[in-house]
Amino acid sequence: MPPPPDTGSDRDLFTPAPLPVAALDDRGRLACLRLIRSENVGPVTFRQLINRYGGAQAALDALPDLARRSGRARPLTICSLTNAERELAAATAAGAQPLFTIEPGYPHALAQLEAPPPLLYVRGRLDTLSADMVAVIGSRQCSAAGLTMAQTLAAGLGAAGFIVASGLARGIDGAAHRAALSTGTVGVLAGGIDHVYPPENRDLFEAIPASGGAIVTEMPPGYEPRAQDFPRRNRIISGIARGVVVVEANHRSGSLITARLAGEQGREVFAVPGHPLDPRAEGTNRLIKEGATLITCVADVLDELGPITGRRALHVAEPSTPALLPPHATQRPAANLAANAPNGGDDRARDAVLSALGPAPVGVDLLIRATSLTSAEVLVALLELDLAGAIERHPGQLVSRRV
Repeated sequence: MPPPPDTGSDRDLFTPAPLPVAALDDRGRLACLRLIRSENVGPVTFRQLINRYGGAQAALDALPDLARRSGRARPLTICSLTNAERELAAATAAGAQPLFTIEPGYPHALAQLEAPPPLLYVRGRLDTLSADMVAVIGSRQCSAAGLTMAQTLAAGLGAAGFIVASGLARGIDGAAHRAALSTGTVGVLAGGIDHVYPPENRDLFEAIPASGGAIVTEMPPGYEPRAQDFPRRNRIISGIARGVVVVEANHRSGSLITARLAGEQGREVFAVPGHPLDPRAEGTNRLIKEGATLITCVADVLDELGPITGRRALHVAEPSTPALLPPHATQRPAANLAANAPNGGDDRARDAVLSALGPAPVGVDLLIRATSLTSAEVLVALLELDLAGAIERHPGQLVSRRV
């Protein structure tokens, strides 16, 4: 299925007036969808047409004449009723419902942007989108320390009453979602509502709406994301949130795009500092140099957002972070490791352990949680990495990557 029309052509023409808000019936939703999917109708044009004609159907009726008066050589391609009905039916089959900017329940923070997505498909609870949110994002190839920090921050934000938003990606995103399942989390997709990416997060894709959260996207059902679609998704992640927390990010990370968009949207930007020799901390350290708020705990975030949100819980106790293993992972007890350990190493386990390590020392239990490997697999991998001179041992049974 082709992507929605390009939104760049009309983005900066003017600052549009707010849209009227009213409940839509099925006929109204079809008219709105047809208008959005028609040629050259981007978010700003959609808003201008609705404001000028008072509704989507009246705007659709006016499009041919508007095109003629503009001197256009050929008629505009207007989305057919059949195609709109087919798209809505596909969304319904995927368990999602459409939510337009002119409907009650559309995320208030997102609606205040100059060019918010005219349509979101939502799988889960709509009222979740009306709550105060904080985005927690970061590297896909995260360290064990970064994984734990993401979980701690997300759990603490949830305990303070915030919904945690993220991008359902590997690494930091997934850890933040899992830690906030019990308090509410919103996952934003770059593809269609029926397209799970990455595939290994399907359990999370199902768990979020089942636990009272929501999955959202602006793309039509069946749409497979391309590289350029992820920055589009990122503007929604930052747009629905009061602030954006970046836990880990290398110098070319997509998380830095989200942070830049957040700044442009007037959102608070927070960054967790990292070891100067860890490439995964290069982006976050740079954000701090450029003016992002340095944070080391959830209270730092709440201190900044308290005056904005009116929340007075500015100094909450840091919640203990559980061992948040994916459903398919199992952890063997530490006893009798010699009997459980394989005779030789495993390249997959060794690579996973090395990837989870950074210059900052961490405990073996943290590596087990971060990699979803068994205790025996992690210990064997550490032994081989130690013999290869790739790691350093520290007091207190801590280990770090040699730099």
